[in-house]
Amino acid sequence: MTAAQDAAVVAPALDPEELVDRIEAGHRLTAAEAVAVLDAPDAETFRLVAAASRLRERHFGRTVKVNYLVSLKTGLCPEDCTYCSQRLGTEAQILKYTWLKPDEAVRQAGLGIAGGASRVCMVASGTGPTDRDVDRVTEMIGRLKDEHPQVEVCACLGKLKDGQAERLKAAGVDAYNHNLNTAESHYESICTSHTYADRVDTVERATAAGLSSCSGLIAGMGETHAQLAEAVLALRELDSDSIPVNFLMPFDGTPLAGHVQLTPLECLRILAVVRLACPDKELRIAGGREMHLRSLQAVGLQVANSIFLGDYLTSEGQDAEADLRMIADAGFTVLGAAAAPADDDGAPDGGCCGGGGCGEGGVEDASTRGGTSPSPSPAPRRRGAGTAEPANA
Repeated sequence: MTAAQDAAVVAPALDPEELVDRIEAGHRLTAAEAVAVLDAPDAETFRLVAAASRLRERHFGRTVKVNYLVSLKTGLCPEDCTYCSQRLGTEAQILKYTWLKPDEAVRQAGLGIAGGASRVCMVASGTGPTDRDVDRVTEMIGRLKDEHPQVEVCACLGKLKDGQAERLKAAGVDAYNHNLNTAESHYESICTSHTYADRVDTVERATAAGLSSCSGLIAGMGETHAQLAEAVLALRELDSDSIPVNFLMPFDGTPLAGHVQLTPLECLRILAVVRLACPDKELRIAGGREMHLRSLQAVGLQVANSIFLGDYLTSEGQDAEADLRMIADAGFTVLGAAAAPADDDGAPDGGCCGGGGCGEGGVEDASTRGGTSPSPSPAPRRRGAGTAEPANA
């Protein structure tokens, strides 16, 4: 039976604590159970989060892994992904620039590392790298590892061809990101310029080369709960080491502009179902958390053990200092970080606000942070890589 067929079965009655007991004893979440979690009423969501948090703490304790994105090349992509502000023909008012110089790429990465990031994600727009692009990236990675030998580096360059994953591995890349994004049964609704199978192929190439695989999804693109369950279980079958969960950022100028189907409690249930399906995998709250989780971001950390610090590829995130304060206020510690000195109000010293450059995070209309807006729009990134403005790190 396929995941989609399994999800069509009537969902069982949901007892979160009993379900976690069985998962701890070796049970693998079924598609029907995944749909039951996603269908759970709002009033049961915090009970569900509390149960799933047992798995998070068993495997990751009270630590949060901090990741930092560096957009090496932004915009100008020939793919037609409906959710993406960098897509072919986009009218989104985003930054557009070609490859950063190696020195600038390393400098930008260093800012995130100084802010507490233990992994830097080096990302470039486009279908996939040429061999010359791989040369360019391996030079950057070599310099970065020379300056920061302790940092993990994840590359995200698109579809890989023969030998490219092996070259990245030899250069010191630790992980490779290529998201499945959605269920196979939903894929043609969001992209026609490449296939779901193409994405699976790249993840498998990275794994075969000895790179840690990083692959996740984007929720809120018109998929059903059955399709969300299908996508989550497909990621489990890929045995992805880290799973970033993005929530659609409906940029003006893209086909999904103004599309909003998620609530903060729905987002918590999505995070919970990933933890229940993949109890020992790094679960990262990624793009869109400020817009969709809003005041419940810290609650998301009860099941997720990883976040991005600061800004994303084309949109601004929550201020980096606020991210670190949120982690501490929720009783977590940053993975690999020494205890930070606190200022008078208990916040760690540092952050980008000390040097200027902080802006409002995530959503142009601040009213969407406290309630539901019919058409929130992400705030395009105007600082950091590709600009003369200080990074949010």
